Amino acid sequence: MPATQSSSEIIASPLPPPPDGDPFTPAQWTTFLAIADTVIASIRPSSGSSTVAERCVPEGEYAGAISEYRASVTNAVDDAVLERFFGEKLSDLDEFQPYVRRIMLESVRQDSRKKISFILNCLNTRAGSLLFTGYVTPFHLHPVSTRELILRSWATSSLPALRKIYKSLSSLCRSLWVKMSSNTELALGFPRTPALGPPAEGFKFDFLQLTAGDAPAELETDVVIVGSGCGGGVAAKNFAEAGYRVTVVEKAYYQSPAQFPMKELNAGYHMFENGQLLPSDDGSLSVVAGSTWGGGGTVNWSASLQTQGYVRKEWAEAGLKSFETAEFQKCLDRVCDRMGVSTAHMEHNHRNRMLLEGARRLGYHAQAVPQNTGGNKHPDGYCCLGCRSCEKQGPMNSWLPDAAKAGAKVMEGLKVEEIILEKRGGIKVAVGVRGKWTSRDASGGLEGKERIVRDVVIRAKKVVLSAGSLWSPILLLKSGVNNPNIGRHLHVHPCNVVYGVYAEEVRPWEGPIITSVVSEFENLDGHGHGVKFECLAMTPSLALMFMPWLSSFEYKSTVLRYRHLEGFITLVRDRDTGVVYPDPATGAPRVRYTASEFDRGHAWDGVCELARIVWASGAREVHVGVEGATPYVRRGDASDEDDAAAFGAWLSTLGAACQRRVSFASAHQMGTCRMGVDRRSSVVDPSGKVWGVDGLHVCDASVFPSASGVNPMVTTMAVADGVSRGVVAKMSAAAARL
Repeated sequence: MPATQSSSEIIASPLPPPPDGDPFTPAQWTTFLAIADTVIASIRPSSGSSTVAERCVPEGEYAGAISEYRASVTNAVDDAVLERFFGEKLSDLDEFQPYVRRIMLESVRQDSRKKISFILNCLNTRAGSLLFTGYVTPFHLHPVSTRELILRSWATSSLPALRKIYKSLSSLCRSLWVKMSSNTELALGFPRTPALGPPAEGFKFDFLQLTAGDAPAELETDVVIVGSGCGGGVAAKNFAEAGYRVTVVEKAYYQSPAQFPMKELNAGYHMFENGQLLPSDDGSLSVVAGSTWGGGGTVNWSASLQTQGYVRKEWAEAGLKSFETAEFQKCLDRVCDRMGVSTAHMEHNHRNRMLLEGARRLGYHAQAVPQNTGGNKHPDGYCCLGCRSCEKQGPMNSWLPDAAKAGAKVMEGLKVEEIILEKRGGIKVAVGVRGKWTSRDASGGLEGKERIVRDVVIRAKKVVLSAGSLWSPILLLKSGVNNPNIGRHLHVHPCNVVYGVYAEEVRPWEGPIITSVVSEFENLDGHGHGVKFECLAMTPSLALMFMPWLSSFEYKSTVLRYRHLEGFITLVRDRDTGVVYPDPATGAPRVRYTASEFDRGHAWDGVCELARIVWASGAREVHVGVEGATPYVRRGDASDEDDAAAFGAWLSTLGAACQRRVSFASAHQMGTCRMGVDRRSSVVDPSGKVWGVDGLHVCDASVFPSASGVNPMVTTMAVADGVSRGVVAKMSAAAARL
């Protein structure tokens, strides 16, 4: 593993070599780069017309934008930086095309690549251009100003296919620009290397290593746990401290505190599932899932909310009586106590204060969100890229070290491909796992080509599946477990974004990420379905990706106010569900999820009410994360009465058209191996055991009977605590009978 260091510098995390090949032909690249250079165009002031290389803005309009920037932004940068910032187009960045090539070959599904290639081919012909753009001229031959009109028409099209094309390509371009551009870094004032001091030492894990060999490596243990996240970490501690031999295996790799916060460009590869690019089949949902040592608990935002009473009651009324017992409350309290969950030492940053203040002014119920930071203030807005201080007590800094101290063995880089099932007396029994292990390179990193790859078989008395709601159902299906509910009942807490631009400099990267929540609208249907409001992590590539795009000039002008920008999210407790299933080409998880009209209604109510809160908090501008939506800009000379009337009129103009265009992001996936009392409608029984398979339990958010309605970490840990303690009790009782 990489060595830690005592200085405040961050150790780089280079990427492995990219795959061989090229996803596009030269002609397709020409069209793709034309799209990229429209989303992020080279802007220059001129009285002339735009060209295929530059977007010309009237000199007065350009000067007005610069004047507005200097009048409204604290610590404005000089003219030379602004000229480079506005003049830069995406294809100017040396890293851009190679990184897109990597993404297309590694992260974009084969069928999606074919669709993108088909569209690029069409845009390079007269007939295809007419079909997709309304013009016979091929896309790349248009001036930038015309290409902008075409992209705007796609963004607001009544055809879902065109909206999907626009969303996928424009989101990718905006995100990569912010991640790659040094000019953007200077203009925004965002310090990519934060002044967080030296890294904490962190726990020294001793990962199992194998030598090269043709035959599968054979290992043996009492309990093998697949996945090192919030469920797997808790289970590992409980089994190891009970005296059992435990082996925790993780397909991803450990990253040391000295590598945190990781550079945004590389974090997508090293710390998130599928390069942080996992869209639903219809493109209406972007799924974000952790994939690193410690799982989602390494990259989450520290929010530590316990399962609410009405959700526990719902689950109990479905037959799972234990959720309303004092014993489950002990599980909740036990995991919170271990992580030092508290609000006592917390200090709200500007964003969280504004959420609370806006709610107070409107009379909405709001409260502080406890943090799993061991009682520390933890003012780290970069923690979504890994916790440098080790104050965040996720699995990497708490449960997994506890398990290792109790004797558990740990293994990174092992991608489990199958749970080994045997028939014993007509009953299926899980007896281990089979997978493929890939070592680090000779330097201890992941970028070298000389890495050992070896098949591995781990025999075990118990198999605990904690691979998350994306991979746990896939592994069950690949292993031959027959149950029609596997992968179904996917809940995601679909999210939207609302932004506020404030008169004061807010330095949005500073302070804790989520320390407040508004729950006024959590029960809109009388059955526990509704929406909560929280704060967005404001690292630029995440925060600015959801900002609506009307033109490159307008987008760049808005991005320049990043130092004054705050982002807030709506989080819907969805009633209706989707499906996780294996990609037919790769076997990796795919997501089929389209928010129902019922849940979309709650989402839109949430967007409107959150916009009210942001306005009431005093924001100078309010932006909603819906393509084609214009912002509300507060007039400085307006009376309170006139301002309220103008804001109400703006809100009403968003209307049904914007509601149709709402798309979602989700960092919470639940329910795909759901727990129940009837195998006809669930995957695991009330003890977490997979129906019809002895020795196989699931300990992660996939067992949730429905959406948790709050950030799922604490609920996941409490469920894993209860399930693993129950298995330990049965194993101990069985041993006592021998």
